[in-house]
Amino acid sequence: MKADHLLRGCLSLVLIGALAGTAQAAPPLDIPLELADLMQEALARNPEIQAAHQQWEASKERVPQAGTLPDPTFGVQLWNFPENGNLLTSPGRTQNTILTLAQKFPFPGKLPLNAEVANRAAGIREQAIRAKEREILARLKQAYYELYLAHKEIEVHHDQIDIVRQLFDAATAKFRAGQGTQVDVLKAQVELSDLYQRLPVLEQRRETAAAKVNTILNRDPRTPLGRPREPAVAVPEKPIEALEQVAETTRPELKAASLSIERSRQAVAYAKRQYYPDFEVAVQRFQNYQAVDGFGAIGIMSIPFSFWTKSKYDAGVREAKATEAAARAELQTWQNVTRFQISELLAKVHAQQQVVDLYRTTILPQAEQNMEAARAGYRTGRNSFLDFLEAERAWLEFRLAYYRALTERESQFAVLEQVVGTLL
Repeated sequence: MKADHLLRGCLSLVLIGALAGTAQAAPPLDIPLELADLMQEALARNPEIQAAHQQWEASKERVPQAGTLPDPTFGVQLWNFPENGNLLTSPGRTQNTILTLAQKFPFPGKLPLNAEVANRAAGIREQAIRAKEREILARLKQAYYELYLAHKEIEVHHDQIDIVRQLFDAATAKFRAGQGTQVDVLKAQVELSDLYQRLPVLEQRRETAAAKVNTILNRDPRTPLGRPREPAVAVPEKPIEALEQVAETTRPELKAASLSIERSRQAVAYAKRQYYPDFEVAVQRFQNYQAVDGFGAIGIMSIPFSFWTKSKYDAGVREAKATEAAARAELQTWQNVTRFQISELLAKVHAQQQVVDLYRTTILPQAEQNMEAARAGYRTGRNSFLDFLEAERAWLEFRLAYYRALTERESQFAVLEQVVGTLL
């Protein structure tokens, strides 16, 4: 009778722990969560990408501004303005009024070069959009597989609870039959209670991972999500040389660096064109008091090659050439960084793939066999309770390690795609 009361008390504690562990967890949607759909939504809705688009639109509007003539000017000159301020009555009337309409004309070629510099700057902004898209997709994939891992951790945890429940039932049955000890029952009960206490933490991790996905998609963080699909057993295999060649033509940062060189080259040409004079043409209308009215014209040319101003334009050319040299160095830096990142990330992906294969083909089957043998041995009395418990823990820890390796492989592969500049 005392033993039955003890067992009922243990079972009550276990049930209370189960209710406490699941009461606050919001269940996810029972539908597959498709990564491809999320990627399309992220490209359309992510605010960082939208901001990059608007910056590009703004930069495109600078092109017509850079290639347009300066504003014309209109002036009025009054000669011999009367001291009494009376402009209408003789003799206080102004003797001469000149109306002038003037327009400045930069030397031919200056405006097209200036517009081309602005156009290259807009192209750089466009590549910034592509870079941001690749960054967002990489972050989305990482968040997606973090959510996948969170689901798997909960799944493995529930499997562990089921196994420990079976262990608790087996220990209880053996204790009632006089073949086991009360200590085994209490150990199973403590193990089960501990598992239920850890469940809310895992549920919170899943909610956090889902919130990260929703944030990237510009959704309410609490929007329910489905269950991520299983990743592929292996990732596509491509040699490092092929990836480097693809990156040379597709990585937005490399394209932007090349456009920066072109912009700097045009800026050098524009700076050299400043040695040439600009012109200003004015048309005038003369209104003369007690004389014949008439028209006039003025032509003005700047003198940028004067010895007291030429140094300014020399400095402008040197500045533009230094900027071009810096742009070439930046391109070389991006090329070096890209090759290094591809090499490093590819090595990490291959290493994680080897870990995944090792767990899938060797460690997990052996650990499961060991656990089943320990289970059978405990039921027949050949193994102790602790032997079974340790084998069960090892198998479940190996499963978690397998899923973590899968997640890490997918995370590194997502960054590799970002570096290469395209999906692989």
